[in-house]
Amino acid sequence: MTSSVAVETEKKEEDVKGGELLFCGTTYWDIGVDRRKASPESSLVSPTRLQPLVGVDIRYVASGCASFHCVALGVDGRCYTWGRNEASLRHFPSHNPSKVHASSLMLVVISTSELKGQLGHGDKILRGSPSVVTGLSKHKVVKAGSGGGHTVVQTEDGLSFSFGWNKHGQLGTGSTKTEFELSPVRCLLTDVKDVACGADFTVWLTSVEGSSILTAGHPQYGQLGHGTDNEYNTKDSSVKLAYEAQPRPKAIASFSEETIVKVACGSNHTVAMDSKGYVYTWGFGGYGRLGHREQKDEWSPRRVDIFTKHNILPPTAILSAGSVTSACTAGAGQMYMWGKIKKTGDNWMYPKPQMDLSGWNIRCMDSGNMHYFVGADTSCISWGYCRSGELGYGPTQQKSSANPKKVDDLEGMHVISVACGAGHSMVVVDRTNVEKRLDKFDVYDGNETSEVTEEPATTKKPNKKAAVKTPEKSSKRKKPKAEIEEEDGNESDEEENGQGGGKKQRGGNGKNSGKGRPSAAKKGGAAKKS
Repeated sequence: MTSSVAVETEKKEEDVKGGELLFCGTTYWDIGVDRRKASPESSLVSPTRLQPLVGVDIRYVASGCASFHCVALGVDGRCYTWGRNEASLRHFPSHNPSKVHASSLMLVVISTSELKGQLGHGDKILRGSPSVVTGLSKHKVVKAGSGGGHTVVQTEDGLSFSFGWNKHGQLGTGSTKTEFELSPVRCLLTDVKDVACGADFTVWLTSVEGSSILTAGHPQYGQLGHGTDNEYNTKDSSVKLAYEAQPRPKAIASFSEETIVKVACGSNHTVAMDSKGYVYTWGFGGYGRLGHREQKDEWSPRRVDIFTKHNILPPTAILSAGSVTSACTAGAGQMYMWGKIKKTGDNWMYPKPQMDLSGWNIRCMDSGNMHYFVGADTSCISWGYCRSGELGYGPTQQKSSANPKKVDDLEGMHVISVACGAGHSMVVVDRTNVEKRLDKFDVYDGNETSEVTEEPATTKKPNKKAAVKTPEKSSKRKKPKAEIEEEDGNESDEEENGQGGGKKQRGGNGKNSGKGRPSAAKKGGAAKKS
């Protein structure tokens, strides 16, 4: 229990300090991942201040690899949300069972009657700038998680509230009768210590002995960790499959003798660490994102064998999960990653060190759709695939980066918290000694709102104030399960990397079956610590 106490103490010390929130990436929330219709002016390619939060002390930010909305928590306990507030875009595979592989993924729009209210303001109005969730005004919110269409928060007194889409029970209210909640509702658990969200599921950590980790929501890939995907035939005479929702938070039985102290969620997989420093993963196994040298799904937590014996994680370790990746920091702060790390190249079927980050004092990290942000020492580092400026490199530099690279505008700043969404990033920096530099940053006034009807929302351009813009280039046979993931723009790469996304894929039979090695880190790279 000593390590657990140390982790909690560290969290509290970090949380009491706030800073300035900076944002980069798409602001065209109406269209989400399909940004081909978005104008270049709708992207903030440099770190930018948000008008409603200028001077406000923010201590924690949250989004998710499947999220088109944002959450920011103030030192005073206020919860701010903005972004998409109804339907989102998802990837579904072809309906042809004989051709189920990642290259057949296509974008479809989920009806606006299915996803609503993830901002928690009691309405269906898109918000281009942060607004206080008044339904939480009586509580001090200290943690938050963001899913594909839902949001879950944790309060200082150990309660949890949720809002948004609830079709699969991901709000943890014990029922799916109400398909969506526009305002915060109480989750059925207490003594909450942390919360994380996948696309359609939620994970809570609590201080209750024997129930340190509980899950609720969509079980399709085993991401709830209960040993089943809750699959059933809709009718005795039909092969059509469905998945029984888990609306009541349920403790993972295999952890009844362990204490889980950290957790991170990808779209459909989960990464967790116990008080002894062991790492576990479960859920969707495609692309090697579970780190077990194979691509099969895991319905129960499975220990990652690399992080045992002499390489267990310290109490200060950081966990992160993206749409197709997982990451953590281990001994001496070395970062390990696994899964589909880059758009091209081999999948990392087991954890490998990210050598470009060796020697850095990494304090925080988050993973988006296929991009990553790290706060280390007095630098902010980002890399990955970028469409809308979410890496924050600015108008005169490269848009994407295969290797970690410093964000020049943030060099010399102490980063407190980072969060990555499907096409955006947030960074909270300490104002100490950098107030004058912050005054030179652009300020974005995203005061656009749009009422959502039963038809897809029309395109609207957000207003800006002095924002830097840059043009962007433009045993019985079962039917396959839909991969509900935000793997933006990976169609061509997935063909090259084999059938890594198939639900029933076993053992990595594609050309990348774990034998590949990561690209060698370039000495003297942009993010190399001097």
